[in-house]
Amino acid sequence: MDLQIDDFYKDAASGLLTLYQAFPRRIGLYVEDLIGLEEPDEFGLPSKRHQSCLGALLWLAEEGYLRYESTIRYEALDQAVLSEKGFLRLSRSLPHGIQDISLPPSVLRVHATLAFQLREALTQHQGERLAQLTRQLFESRLDGASDTV
Repeated sequence: MDLQIDDFYKDAASGLLTLYQAFPRRIGLYVEDLIGLEEPDEFGLPSKRHQSCLGALLWLAEEGYLRYESTIRYEALDQAVLSEKGFLRLSRSLPHGIQDISLPPSVLRVHATLAFQLREALTQHQGERLAQLTRQLFESRLDGASDTV
C-alpha cells in the first residue's frame, strides 16, 4: 500500500482548505499547522513526514493551485494564497454529495462545495472519501459539476 499517497491527499486537502478559509488574504502556511509537530532527525533535518508535507505544498504551487512569495526555511510557505484554479476547484459544486435537501438554499450551496465535503472527510477521518474527493479536485473537469461562485 502506498501510504505516502494517502498522506499526500491529506496534506494537499489540509493546505488548500487552510488557504480557502483565509481567501483572499495571503497567509503563512506552516507545515506544523497541517501535520502537527514532527521531531527533526538526529542531524536536525526535518522528518520525512514533514518534508513530504512541504513537498505536497510545493507541488500544489507548481501545478497552479496556489501561489506563494517564498519559503520560510523548511517550515512554511510565506504569503501563500489560492490561485484562481484552486479557488474555483474548491468552490465548485458537487450536488451528489448533499444528504439533506431540506436545508436552506444558502446552506445547500455551501454543503455542495468540494471544500465543504473535503473538510467533512478530514474531520471525520474518512480516508477513502478524502482520497476520492482530492482526486476529483485534481481532475481538470468535474462531470456534472458547476461553479458556485
